[in-house]
Amino acid sequence: MNAATINPHEAAHFGALAADWWDPQGSSAMLHKLNPVRLAYIREQIDGHWHVDARERHPLAGKRALDVGCGAGLLCEPLARMGAEVTGVDAAPENIAAAKEHAAGQGLSITYHAGELAALPPAVFDLVTSMEVVEHVTDPAAFIADLAARLAPGGLMTLSTPNRTMLSKLLLVEAAERVGAVPRGTHDWDQFLKPEELTKLLEGAGLEVVDRTGLSPSAAKGFKLGGSEALNYLVAARHAG
Repeated sequence: MNAATINPHEAAHFGALAADWWDPQGSSAMLHKLNPVRLAYIREQIDGHWHVDARERHPLAGKRALDVGCGAGLLCEPLARMGAEVTGVDAAPENIAAAKEHAAGQGLSITYHAGELAALPPAVFDLVTSMEVVEHVTDPAAFIADLAARLAPGGLMTLSTPNRTMLSKLLLVEAAERVGAVPRGTHDWDQFLKPEELTKLLEGAGLEVVDRTGLSPSAAKGFKLGGSEALNYLVAARHAG
């Protein structure tokens, strides 16, 4: 639990966007389109994992949730509204400052930490999420091992990340940055993981993948669950055995 996985250049890049994070028309506009789709997936996995009725408003009541690479809290806040006791950690102090300010304005009690995941006080969590983060760390295997160490027995982990395909290189890196859909320098295509590579890392950390689905473009909504995994995909995992 002592591996340093933060890439300081990546942290600085995202920290510079902190003030804009909650603006759906700003530099994080793509995240605002992604977030409802990711949330739908997480909710689906929560309901299946803990046998919760889909109509239940607080499916995470009594549970602890950890979001790693939380940015300014775009996922932490809905998890808190689902009833969880939420902790968010991010590499950029600027993001954590923005997250704390926004949560306070919403009347939400969320614990936020800036820095390495390994520096968090010892604790395990029922739900561990890390969305669009593993492609930004210096050591993906160490990072996944750190996530696994934070997952409570019987817990659920959900991850999302871009796939390393020619299509993602063309659309997510070259085209998206050229037209300003994402800020320049956001993605390093060589750091993207194929699903089988991420699965291998999860298995190496003692986890098993229980679900995987594509996150693909939708003319109507921007993104949708299912369909091709060529651009982006989500996985759910739990402790093996």
